[in-house]
Amino acid sequence: MANASSELVVGIDGSESALTAVRWAARMARERRFGVRLVHAVDEIPETYPHAAPTYEDAQQFVGERSAQVIEQAKAAVTEVAPGVAVDVVLRPEQPAAALRAESATAAMVVLGTRGLHRLGRVVLGSVSVSLASHAECPVAFVRPRVAEDEPPVDGPVVVGVDGTPVGEEALAAAFEEASWRGSGLVALHCWKEGFLASVFESGRADADEIEARERELLAERLAGWQAKYPDVQVERLVVKERPADGLLDWADRAQLLVVGSRGRGGLAGLALGSTSQSLISYALCPVLVVRGTRPASRDE
Repeated sequence: MANASSELVVGIDGSESALTAVRWAARMARERRFGVRLVHAVDEIPETYPHAAPTYEDAQQFVGERSAQVIEQAKAAVTEVAPGVAVDVVLRPEQPAAALRAESATAAMVVLGTRGLHRLGRVVLGSVSVSLASHAECPVAFVRPRVAEDEPPVDGPVVVGVDGTPVGEEALAAAFEEASWRGSGLVALHCWKEGFLASVFESGRADADEIEARERELLAERLAGWQAKYPDVQVERLVVKERPADGLLDWADRAQLLVVGSRGRGGLAGLALGSTSQSLISYALCPVLVVRGTRPASRDE
């Protein structure tokens, strides 16, 4: 993890997707003896406010009552799945994205529930999700509400995208730690059909077997140190000629967790979230852990 904290931060807003995230974080906290911090941020009067022209006192009372309801519901969800886990509650009078970014500075992980799917099977990403994936100071887990028939197996592997960049190293660190904690196997997936490699191959200047051999060597080099540090983790190495998002999504219904790095650079959150991260958060059936990099990468995500 990026931080030495033993607390998982969960953004809550009263939605079912947020409660899904709370339960997921509570189970993790129970297994790892972590605490859970529930963060509810409110910076404006909700659209459901019953009066057209509220006084300041009316608005404060309404927001307070609504916030209390949201918090109690989330606390009950923690107790439901992980009784005994320590729960801290934070109510912040600011925009949710800003509040959670601030909380990420001292968290082991931020956990967010993703909204439902639209008719094409894509999760509609909100500004909070994009902002946290791009700018959080710790890993961010995105948990989608499950449908029984498409729920990934709980005993599936952790799957990590390996791209040979500093960001990829940070994702590898998180993936090995997760696999070790979960007692699961780890699939290290390296996709080489991207950027200059694709153009070199398609122009006939290099043989596909040569490229793949070079990429397998790169993957072995990246994994060597981590396998020595985590000898308990069984690793399967895969090198495939696919774009990273496609290769990782192929595992989304078999993995218990997908891990991907995100450079998270640039001033605009919407532009900073890479295409691979965005695709995984949008389409993956299983939870997705985005590990934001702090150093520039040499390849596109």
